[in-house]
Amino acid sequence: MAGSSFGTIFKITTWGESHGAGLGVVVDGCPADIPLQASDIQKFLDRRKPGQTKISTPRKEADEVEILSGIFEGRTTGTPISMLVRNTSQKSNDYSEISSYYRPGHADYTFDAKYGFRDYRGGGRSSGRETVGRVAAGAVASAALKQLGIGILAYAKSIGDIDADMDAFDVSAILETPTCMPDRKASQKAEAYLESCKKDLDSAGGVIECRVTGLPAGIGDPVFEKLDANLSKAIMSVGAIKAIEIGDGCQVCRATGSKNNDAFCIKDGKITKKTNHAGGILGGISDGSDLLLRAYVKPTPSIFSAQETVSQSGEEITVNIKGRHDPIIVPRAVVVVEAMTAVTIFDALLLNMTARMDAVRKFYLPE
Repeated sequence: MAGSSFGTIFKITTWGESHGAGLGVVVDGCPADIPLQASDIQKFLDRRKPGQTKISTPRKEADEVEILSGIFEGRTTGTPISMLVRNTSQKSNDYSEISSYYRPGHADYTFDAKYGFRDYRGGGRSSGRETVGRVAAGAVASAALKQLGIGILAYAKSIGDIDADMDAFDVSAILETPTCMPDRKASQKAEAYLESCKKDLDSAGGVIECRVTGLPAGIGDPVFEKLDANLSKAIMSVGAIKAIEIGDGCQVCRATGSKNNDAFCIKDGKITKKTNHAGGILGGISDGSDLLLRAYVKPTPSIFSAQETVSQSGEEITVNIKGRHDPIIVPRAVVVVEAMTAVTIFDALLLNMTARMDAVRKFYLPE
């Protein structure tokens, strides 16, 4: 199959299946001399691994990263970085029944329509477990961005119809609550709501918000390689995400130009904006403001209540899906959104180095 690679200079290629021997990623185009340890990557993987809370799948995986190449004595070497995470808790028998029918909300039917064959064990490449490689690659990109003073923070903004109160924003709560919400009271309400979903044999969706700080103006290209276009592709390539917004997003259709336009001003001797309705991007190019995006995540399609579907032989049937599934995808997808944002931003920064001749001269003809 094609389509397992993303990026131009900083290019990642993920591989592996949910119930195969393991999953991983190859990161090509990473500059040398970035301080990086296996523990830096493990911190990211620990945020998405299963079996940590009562609102995630009971599947237990350590998700321990093995670095096979590209890092030596705690620094990147400039050669391809290959990373592996082995699967240790496969229960493929849980999925043997679904080999004969198509699960509602899943890619079973479309895989058969495209390939005429599919790995039905947990969804194969369409499984959320594919994101292991993305998160490992995002850890590498985040380490590089840190060297440039660029930070990325993602969190669950809402779960179901429960919204986090941004006035009660608590950064520590993102890592300490099972929902990854930055509002502890909202998290408690969301946890109760998810418990009711589980009792009803149902699932829930939500919204992930991601903020990039320290990004300079001038990153991205104005036509097909717009920064917001590439971010949209990166985020929408994550399974279960059905929409993305930049800045005010869909609400701009209700605004007037006088309200939506961000006025420019001078602050501390620098050009800045008084507001940020644009979300940090104008004309596909970063404007120096915080970059703000939101990803809309659908409810987990694997639910335990009865659903109508059809078998491969064309018979209409009713099914009850078995196995180990998250009642909500949002909390474990927070770090995935953060990772794909980091990969996209760092690739855009590397591409931008050739945009101006003065930058080329500075590199090759230093004073």
